[in-house]
Order: sequence, then structure tokens, then C-alpha cells
Amino acid sequence: MPAPRILLVRFSSIGDLLLTTPLIRALRTRHPTAQISMVVREDMAETLRHNPRLNELITWKRGSPLGALAATLRQTEWTHRLDLHGSLRTLALRQLVGGRWSGYSKHRVRRTLLIRTGGARGGLLGPVAERYFEAAAGLDVVPDGGPAEFFVTAEAQREAAEFLTANGVGRERTMIALAPGAAHATKRWPLEHWEALARRLRATCDLVVLGGPGDREAAAAIAEAGGPGAVSAAGRFSLSGTAALLKQSRAMVGGDTGVTHLATAVGTPAVALYGPGVEAFGFFPYRARATVLQRNLPCRPCTPHGGPVCPLGHHRCLVDILPEAVAQAVVALPK
Repeated sequence: MPAPRILLVRFSSIGDLLLTTPLIRALRTRHPTAQISMVVREDMAETLRHNPRLNELITWKRGSPLGALAATLRQTEWTHRLDLHGSLRTLALRQLVGGRWSGYSKHRVRRTLLIRTGGARGGLLGPVAERYFEAAAGLDVVPDGGPAEFFVTAEAQREAAEFLTANGVGRERTMIALAPGAAHATKRWPLEHWEALARRLRATCDLVVLGGPGDREAAAAIAEAGGPGAVSAAGRFSLSGTAALLKQSRAMVGGDTGVTHLATAVGTPAVALYGPGVEAFGFFPYRARATVLQRNLPCRPCTPHGGPVCPLGHHRCLVDILPEAVAQAVVALPK
């Protein structure tokens, strides 16, 4: 029988793409000679660029017409087409490409019930990493029990090591990575809590503060609170470089974000601070050495993705997670 030609489509985002990797791994294990190609948004491609289990990474530039992408995809006679995004955009792409497609359930109704009833109704939706397998029902694959994965290049590891050495961080003491950023404000732990955590950890640990260009100001303040053994790397590294810094860290602290999933994907234990999002949504760290800190409030969950402000104005879901509790969780993480 000819080897399968499998097309996967998931445009974004970092965490969601990382959570497709258990499926990619299972497909490669079950079908070692298959052609496995994946479509991702161009600015997210680094998430999977070095994954050796993929034969091909096809990129789409955000905002560009789907017609050219569809024309490229029609050039291959795919035996299986898997939509792992389930958006209006991928629905349009499916129509343009044609052929038979499969997808997975996003449980939109149940998710809405969870939000409207404060988690009382809707039930657990299951880890999204495992729900992706619904799209591969015809390919005889099951989760192998392993975590998400990200492949760090030797060059990225070298650049990270040089940066840490130049800043005198992580040579003689345990290094902890802190990732304060998040795309949505309601997923961000308060800056004063981050600063207090840095002051608590500085006595025994070196600190590297991670983030993108938009996190530079907050990261600098946290690094200053962390003292001489702390440095900000915000805005200085690509995703691969950030992964390399995480890989060289004893542990990390982050929110409900892609960087937390990135940490677990390179094998670094994580303390994850969850506010608006809940386990029932399926986006907790998957099969990883991770401790999730959260507060059981009647207003949670308030949104599946986060937002600009707390709907009730108090943001207690994250404000009430205190720095001393986070520091204790870091110490208690398994090695």
C-alpha cells in the first residue's frame, strides 16, 4: 500500500501549534514513510521549523489571499487532509482546496456553558492535544503519553550560552526563567508580584527574564528587582533562542501562554499561573512536569482567550496568587 500523504493545517498560535506535536509524533511513529506536511502562518513557522517529524512546512502570510495557498496545496494528491484549526479561514481554505477533510470538536457550546455558569456546566473538554487526534481517526494513531516537543538547534543553544556567560548568569547558581508577558492583559500576573518573586528568588537563584519586544519594560523592572544575578532577555531572542534559554533553566514561571508550553516542550519544569482560563478548556501544560497555580473563584472562567480588562474590575484570579506561594512551588518542582 502506498505511504499516506498527510496534510495538517493549523495557522497559529505558539501554544496551539506546540500542542499539535504529540499528534505529529504519533503519525510519524505509525506511518514512518508517510509524507507529512503542515500549513502554518508565516510568523509562527519557527514553532515547527526544526521538527524532524515533518517532511514539509508550508507557510501562509497573514492577510494574503488564500487562493495562492490553495493552488499550492492542490498540486499534491493528499490521502488525508486534517484541519486542526477549525476557523472560518480554514473552512474557506478547505472549500478552495477541495477533497475530503476531517477536523476535531472545539466544543463551542460546552465552552460557552462553562463561561456562563462559572464552570458548573459544560464538563471537562479534554486536553486539546488529545482532541486533535479526532481529526486523525482514519490513520490509526493514539496518544503515546508523551508531552509536546520543540527541537532546539545547536546554534540557538550556543547563542543562549554566550548571552548567559556574557551577563554572568547561570554559571555557579541555579537559573530560573521568568516569563511575565501574555497577549491579553487579563492573563498577566501583576508586575509588582513578579518583582516580589524576583526578590524572593534572588538569594539562591540566578534569573533570566524572557519576553518579546513589548515586554522589555516589565522585564527590565523584574531583572532589576532580581539583583546582580538577574538579566532581561526580552526582545533579544527568537523563539528558538527563547527555547534554548528555557532548556538551560532549572525551572520557569509563566502564565497561560505559549512560552509556558514552550518550556514544557523542551523538558523544563514549569509553574504556570492561570487566571481566566481553566483546566476544562484543555490548554493546561500537557503531560509535563508542571504545577498549575489558580484560584477557584465563581467568576472563573470568564473568557477562553483572555481580554483587555477583568470584567468585574478586580482581577482576583491572578492578584490573589501571591509571590510566596509561587516561590514555594518553584522549590517544590520535580527535577
